[in-house]
Order: sequence, then C-alpha cells, then structure tokens
Amino acid sequence: MMDQLIELGENQGYIDIDDILEMFPHVEENLDLLEEMCDLLLAAGIPFSGNGQLGQKVEEQSLTKELEIEDPFSDEREQHHAMDAADAGDTIGLYLNQASKVPLLKHEEEIELAKRIERGRRTSQELARGSLSPKQRAMLKHLVEDGLAAREHLILANLRLVFSVAKKYAGRGLSLMDLVQEGHIGLMRAVKKFEYQRGFKFSTYATWWIRQAVSRAVADQGRTIRLPVHMGERISKMLRRRHQLTQELGCEPTPEELANATGEPVSTVVETLRISQRAISLELPVGDQDNSEIGDFIENEDVPNPEESTELALLQEHLWEILETLPPREVKVLQLRYGLKGGRAHTLSEIGEKMGISRERVRQIEVQAKKRLRIPKLQAELATYLKH
Repeated sequence: MMDQLIELGENQGYIDIDDILEMFPHVEENLDLLEEMCDLLLAAGIPFSGNGQLGQKVEEQSLTKELEIEDPFSDEREQHHAMDAADAGDTIGLYLNQASKVPLLKHEEEIELAKRIERGRRTSQELARGSLSPKQRAMLKHLVEDGLAAREHLILANLRLVFSVAKKYAGRGLSLMDLVQEGHIGLMRAVKKFEYQRGFKFSTYATWWIRQAVSRAVADQGRTIRLPVHMGERISKMLRRRHQLTQELGCEPTPEELANATGEPVSTVVETLRISQRAISLELPVGDQDNSEIGDFIENEDVPNPEESTELALLQEHLWEILETLPPREVKVLQLRYGLKGGRAHTLSEIGEKMGISRERVRQIEVQAKKRLRIPKLQAELATYLKH
C-alpha cells in the first residue's frame, strides 16, 4: 500500500489527506503508521498539497475569531491563570479530567453532529440575508445555535485524540499543554472541513489535521531559529532512529552506523545532527549565582593568548632594531613591501609610485636590503621565534 501511495504522489506531484484516507481508512488507530508514511513521503520528495498545510492566512484569521468566540476551555483557563501555585502536572490532570467527561462517539453519532453543523452553517447564511419575519428569524437562530452546540460536542468528544497525538511531540521545544492547544486548532480546522458524505470516520480525518497543526507549531515555535517543516521532519526521523540504535547497541551510534540504518549519506547524517542542536543564549545563567553567564566560560579564539601577545611584541621590537641598521630608503621599501607598516603589503608598482622611482628600482632596493639582512648572527636571532 505504501508503494501505491508513493507511486500516486509521484504521478500527481503531491499527496493530500484524501489520498491517504482512501488507502488507510483507519489510520487514527496506528499513529506510528501515520508518522512512517510522512517520513517515507518526505524521503521520496513528495510534498503535501495545500489541503495539508496550515499556512493560509484567511483560514488562520477566521479560525482565530472562532477561538475567541467559542473556546470550550475559556472558563477553565481563566481559573488556571488565577491560581499562581498551579503547576503543569495539575493542568494536564485537569485537562484529561475534562476530556474524559464526554464519551467517545460512534460513527453514526459523528454523522448526525456533522449534519447539524452543516445545517447551522447554511442557516447562518440565510439569517444574514435579512428580510425575514421575527418568527422566521427566531427559528433560524435556533438552528444556528444547534449547529454551534453540535460543533462544540464534536470537538469535546475528540480531546483525547488531541492529547494522544500531542504527547508524541513532547520534548521538542514546546510544553505539552502548548502542543495540546496547537492540536485544538487542528481539531477545529478538521471540524470545519469534515465531509461526512465521503464515509470516513471523523477521528480518522481529524488525526491528520491535528498532527499537521502540532508539527507545524514545533517547527515554527520550538526553536530560536526556525527550521523548515521538511527539515524538522527529517530531524525527528533521524533522532528516533538514533534512539532505537542506542537501545539496540547499548551506546550512541556513530554517524556511519546511523547512515547505514537510515540509508542516508554520512554527510547528510552529520549535517542533520548538526542542525538538530539547539541554540542557547550566551547570557544563560550558570549555577545558582546570578553573576555567572555561559558566555563568561567560552574562549574567544580571535583574541591571542597572553603568551602569543608577548612573543609577538618581542618579535616586533627585535625586528625594528634590525631594520634600524639599514639605510632609510631600504627600510621604507621593506615596510611597504611586506606590510610592516599599516598591515597591507604593496606591489612593486605601488611602492614605485609612492617613492617616485621605477618598479625595477624598487626591486633592486629590496634585493639589496635582503642581502644586508642575510647575516648569520641576525638569522640566528630571528630563528628562535620560528621554533615556537
């Protein structure tokens, strides 16, 4: 089946949720299978279609408005903010307790809720047209409220699905509750796009959207420096494989072993592991002392150490003492030729223009100066610096 899915993606140039559901109608029962499918599609270079992406601005804006109006956990969240001593464990416990209050839905119940939601949407459009009698408006308003109630019921009945998907992404830069909230956005989008006429279970359809929302949030918010979504997927796959090999081998695998296990070139493995490292702040405190930061313990390789600085100063001083034994013109030529003054080496032509002489004359002066310096005593004194 996976080969058929990849072949389909190669033929049409992309894969969307409907293609996956056609071949794997119960994918929500095996989340690991969904992860494996996404990894294989990524490795094959097959993109997900626009239906599977969460970057459309119009949808995000409309969904934000829905969240502001109809957040089923608004009261609980306000209570949570009021409790200064509440910790993450208590929050997760409260969430799971709330999620367990609504029983799971049967397929027939999902269809009935979806029909009520669809009827409410149609009625809302009719209600917006106006020119209705008070009795008609009251009746339509009742249908709209019934659609909103059905939507809330469908969302609350699938909160456990959100948690089961979100917990697989724990430890990737976002807290578990942040992942759950991102999963809620995916769940709400699934409710908005669900087409019960196609015959799929809602949980099957929602699993895809929840996973997309959570994985996109990890890519966008989980790191100081954002990584592309496809790179985040590749890193996740690589780290999972490395963890498996660590369990099998009893030690962390080498890049070569990891390359053999994943089928990737060693260079790709090394680069992926390098990118997977997280950036940290140089101002991060070290230990319990507030005045110690991690930047204080990192060596600045651009600054020479005291020993090198002292040796360089002695060399410069010794070199100037030797140059003072030469005629002024020869000293100036050597200074310009080798950058002893100003740090930039000049060409023979440039030196000639500065001194008002020909290029050949500059070369002759340089040769003459070098002959004067080829004294065994001077060479022996300067050779001591080369040993270091």
